[in-house]
Amino acid sequence: QVQLVESGGGLVQAGGSLRLSCAASGSFFVINAMGWYRQAPGKQRELVAGINSGGSTNYADSVKGRFTISRDNAKNTVYLQMNSVKSEDTAVYYCKALIGRTDAVLITQYWGQGTQVTVSA
Repeated sequence: QVQLVESGGGLVQAGGSLRLSCAASGSFFVINAMGWYRQAPGKQRELVAGINSGGSTNYADSVKGRFTISRDNAKNTVYLQMNSVKSEDTAVYYCKALIGRTDAVLITQYWGQGTQVTVSA
C-alpha cells in the first residue's frame, strides 16, 4: 500500500509564506515525477508545479517566481515553498506522484488527501 501524506497547509496572510510537504510511504520500487495541484471552490483542479526524478521543474504561469518545488529523494518527500502568497492562491492543495511499486515500467498515479491553504487579505 502506497500513501502520500501532505502537511503544512493553513491560514496565511497575503504576502506571507507557507511550506507544504508530501511524503510517500509504503512499499515501492521507484518514484518518478511528483507534483502539486490545487483546486479552488467551483474550479477545476490545476497543476501548480511539477518535478521529475532528475530534478527538472515546471510551474504554472500564475505561480512562477513565487513558488518553488523541490524534492528529497532520500526522504521520498516533495515540497512546495509558497512565497508572496495572494488571495487567489486559496485552494485545497494535492500532491501527486508517479510510482512504480515493483519495477520502473509499470507506473501508477497516486494522490494525497489534500491540504487546505487559505490566504487572508
